[in-house]
Amino acid sequence: MGLPGISDAAAEVLHRVFGYSSFRGQQQEIIEHLCAGGDAIALMPTGSGKSLCYQIPALVRAGTGVVISPLIALMQDQVDALNVLGVRAGFLNSTQDPDSRRGVEYAFGDGKLDLLYLAPERGSGSTATYRCRSASARSRRRRRRGAR
Repeated sequence: MGLPGISDAAAEVLHRVFGYSSFRGQQQEIIEHLCAGGDAIALMPTGSGKSLCYQIPALVRAGTGVVISPLIALMQDQVDALNVLGVRAGFLNSTQDPDSRRGVEYAFGDGKLDLLYLAPERGSGSTATYRCRSASARSRRRRRRGAR
């Protein structure tokens, strides 16, 4: 099922980063689809591994995966857990002081994050929006040149 290179890369990240030996339910199908550049809406029950469905593609694909979520406590918990696993993750939300927020924005703009969790209010009309657009444009240029 799926594309061999993507399947191998996703399975390697699943094992190396998260410590699991196999996908559950429809995770593999969703992850392969996203890794191949597709879009998805995945409705999954609590505890079914939804987070891996966006975390793994963000680690397999070039650039930074941006996760927009209103769940501020979950966002911080996931970033803390990912950082412990060696994943370069950050978040932008209303709980941060300006210096912390700026540090994450610069890390994102410099391509130093694998995942950025963004609260909806931080993605609308803020400096983060400008930096996201700028970083996205830089990332597209790097991909066209074949670099990460």
